[in-house]
Amino acid sequence: MDFTAQARAAKDASRALATATRATKDAALHAMADALATAEADVLAANATDVAAAEQAGTAASLVDRLRLDPSRLAGMVDGLRQLAALPDPVGDVVRGWSRPDGVQVRQVRVPLGVVGIIYEARPNVTADAAGICLKSGNAVLLRGSSSALHSNTAVTAALRAGLERVGLDADAVQLVTGGREVTKEMMAARGLVDVLIPRGGAGLIEAVVTGSQVPVIETGTGNCHLVVDADADPGTALGIMVNAKVQRPSVCNSLETMLVHRDIAAGFLPRALAVLAEHGVTVHGDPEVAALDEAVVPAEEDDFTGEALSLDLSVAVVDDLDAALAHIRRYGSGHSETIVTESRRAADRFVAEVDAAAVLVNASSRFVDGGELGFGAEIGISTQKLHARGPMGLAEMTSTKFVLLGDGQVRA
Repeated sequence: MDFTAQARAAKDASRALATATRATKDAALHAMADALATAEADVLAANATDVAAAEQAGTAASLVDRLRLDPSRLAGMVDGLRQLAALPDPVGDVVRGWSRPDGVQVRQVRVPLGVVGIIYEARPNVTADAAGICLKSGNAVLLRGSSSALHSNTAVTAALRAGLERVGLDADAVQLVTGGREVTKEMMAARGLVDVLIPRGGAGLIEAVVTGSQVPVIETGTGNCHLVVDADADPGTALGIMVNAKVQRPSVCNSLETMLVHRDIAAGFLPRALAVLAEHGVTVHGDPEVAALDEAVVPAEEDDFTGEALSLDLSVAVVDDLDAALAHIRRYGSGHSETIVTESRRAADRFVAEVDAAAVLVNASSRFVDGGELGFGAEIGISTQKLHARGPMGLAEMTSTKFVLLGDGQVRA
C-alpha cells in the first residue's frame, strides 16, 4: 500500500475512533497488550536482528541502547498499554463552560486530533506507546520509524494490529509507514490527510520536520538538561540527584548533561562529586577550575555544553552565583528540564520563575520528567514548544477542542 492509500485508510479509521466508547478503546488496549505479550519471541528475535545490524555498522552505544529490547523492556511496553486502559478517557471532557445571558449553553470540549503522524528514530518502544496513546485519545496513527528498527517495528505493529482486529476495530487505525526518504516527504506534505506530525529523535530529525513540513507539527526537543548545585544545597541530596539523573539511563532525553556548581560550595562539593562520578564510570568534561582538581577530568570544549551527550559523559562548570547559572542555562539550555538543588526558598522560587523550560525541578531528579512517572501512562514525547502542548505529552495533549453551543432558538441581536 502506498502512503496516500495508508493515509486515507487512517482517515477513515479515525472517524470511527472519534466516536468509540471508552469501553471499546480500553478493550482494544488490553487486546493489543495481550497480542504483544504473546508475540514476545517474535518481537525479540526481530529486535536482535536490528541490534546486530546496528552494532555491525558501528552505531554509537547510546543509540544501540535506545534500539535494544529485552523481556523487561517489552513487559514495560505491555504494561504501558494496560496502564492507558486504566486512565480516564479525555475525549468529551469539558475544559470550560458557561451560560450566556440569553440562555445559550457554551461548552469547550476535548476532541481527537484525527490522524497523527509520528516520525521517530530507533526506540521501538515508541511504536507501542504512540499507538496506545493515539488509540485511547481517539486518533489513528501513522508510525514512521527509522530503518534501523524496521524489523522490530514491523513485529510490534503486527501484534498491535492483531489486537485491534480481535475486538472488531479497524486495524488501519495503527499503521507502520515504510520506504525511503521520499515517504517522509510525503508525510510532511500530506496536509488534509495527516492532521499533525510529531517528530521524536535527534536534533537533525526534529529540525528537518519542523522546517520542511506543510502539516502542523508538535515539536519535541533534545534534552540538554542542567543541574544547578546552589550555595545552599545539601551535598548529600545533590550527589544523589546527580547520580540518578546521569547514570540511571544516560541515553534518554531527561538525563543530566551539565552540572553547574556555585563557587561558594565548590571546594567542598566537587572533590566528592568527581569521586562518585568516577565510581560510576562517568567521564567529566570540566572547565579549568574543575579540570584542575583531578587529572582524569577532560578539559571542556564549547561543544561539550551545547547539546546532548546521551552517554556517561558529564560537563561540569563552576559558576559565581545563581545569576551566572541562569545565564548559562539561557545560553545553552534546550528548554527540556532544568534542576536546582537548594535549601533556600528564595533561590528555588527565583529558579522556578526565571528558567524557561518545559519542566523545572527543585531538589528532584530530571528523570521524573516522563509521562509514566507523572501519572500519564506512556507518553508520545516531551514537547519543548510553547503552543498547544508543553512537557510530557499524554492523552490530553493528543486532543484538540471544539466549542459546543446548546440553545433553544436564540438568535443574535
